[in-house]
Amino acid sequence: MNLEKICQEVILVAQEAGQFIATEAKKFSTTSVEYKAVNNVVSYVDKETEKLIVGKLEQILPDAGFITEEGTADTKDIEGLNWIIDPLDGTANFVHNLPNYSVSLALARGKDVLVGVVYNVCTQETFSATKGGGAFKNGKKISVSPNKHLGESLLATGFPYYKFENQDRYLKILESLMQKTHGLRRMGSAAIDLAYVACGYFDGFYEYNLNAWDMAAGILLITEAGGTATDFGGTNEHLFRGDVVAGSAVHEELLAEIQRYWY
Repeated sequence: MNLEKICQEVILVAQEAGQFIATEAKKFSTTSVEYKAVNNVVSYVDKETEKLIVGKLEQILPDAGFITEEGTADTKDIEGLNWIIDPLDGTANFVHNLPNYSVSLALARGKDVLVGVVYNVCTQETFSATKGGGAFKNGKKISVSPNKHLGESLLATGFPYYKFENQDRYLKILESLMQKTHGLRRMGSAAIDLAYVACGYFDGFYEYNLNAWDMAAGILLITEAGGTATDFGGTNEHLFRGDVVAGSAVHEELLAEIQRYWY
């Protein structure tokens, strides 16, 4: 399997999907918003973008399955070869016309991510990585921040907006890190957050209540850029477990801080 060739093809798919989203954003109305669950919004743009992506990716690898956010194509074999798709990561931002949302596409065999592409629709930044091939932003090699100390770090996170049973523990972590870092940012697109860790804008990222499509591409970007990604327990079950902590050399210290309050 030629991962480099596949990655270049996936980049074109992500960019085409991003162009569709950008076009729809100019005429989008909040009357088109639907709710998948409390505070969990979706629009026709998410669904139509996913259909576009699925159709294109089927042509690249006809035998691969799909793990998708909007369920336009699904596989029952998560241990096999699958495309993992988030057609519009940051839907709430999109709905409210906040310019920070992305397309996130990955190819994985089980929990082993082979190709990852994140396209920032609003800045037209393209982040890409292949397993063993490095990570890139707009074709130029990137690496995580050289920062080794949590006390000098800038972190990103995501606030819980549903499944609030772990909120108290999350707030204790947030309170602690507010006092021990240069600050925390909540951008509204986990895929962009992870891509920005990979290129050194952020030193680390953590969040729970995520799905594989939120993080698959971003995790590969970070590991190929020299960083580390684990679940909150410090293992590599993050892709399908739903919680992730990722970063540069501050990862170990960040993970320890999270574990103080999570367990």
